[in-house]
Amino acid sequence: MSSTTGPKPPPSTTLPQQQQQQQQQITQRGPTGGLRTPSNRKTIYDRNLNRSRTAELSRASFAYLFGEMVSYAQKRVTGIQDLERRLNEQGHPLGLRLLDLLLYRLPPTTTTTTVHPTPRPLHILPLLQFISQTLWRHLFSRPADTLEKSSTNEAEYMVSDNEPLVNTYISVPKEMNQLNCAAFVAGVVEGVCDGCGFPARVSAHNVGGEMWPGKTVFLIRFEDGVVEREGVLERAGR
Repeated sequence: MSSTTGPKPPPSTTLPQQQQQQQQQITQRGPTGGLRTPSNRKTIYDRNLNRSRTAELSRASFAYLFGEMVSYAQKRVTGIQDLERRLNEQGHPLGLRLLDLLLYRLPPTTTTTTVHPTPRPLHILPLLQFISQTLWRHLFSRPADTLEKSSTNEAEYMVSDNEPLVNTYISVPKEMNQLNCAAFVAGVVEGVCDGCGFPARVSAHNVGGEMWPGKTVFLIRFEDGVVEREGVLERAGR
């Protein structure tokens, strides 16, 4: 008596195994419309902050991204000052975050017994040196060109950049020749000052000449309370 054999049935799996397989598939696909979680359950927040310490961004990528940011800020503005204000507001949150990142990456201060993380600047001069050196090197791979104090107002300081990278790939029409897109960098500096507890207003000004036609001065104007606190600390010897 002959018998025919059909296709073999799939191997049986228990209910817990089926649930585990479905859970793995959901994890790999990620929730619909939400953050996609890798199969190893690690996100960008699990990366070491020093991993990209020496990495550099392509200038072409930066030029495209910053150009789109300027185009976005240019929508429904009333004039040049309004556009610069929007660029400043875009840079301010970045300055707050860069402050924490750069302080974390600085070498810690050591004593005879313990190691302490690098504290935030407590005086105006160390803050300005942090901005013109550490922040500028992180953003533009070089320090700022000059750091000066105003001779007429003790609350004003100036950081100069002879060739701001943010203005290199921006074409400004003649009717808007007073526009300085480095207002975005001014917003970053302002965010760093606010994050350190030194509230200030920072603006970017064109002061170009024959040698440096794109030279920009970032005017940092601290609030009166900051200058008063500085005087109290100096008299107290701190």
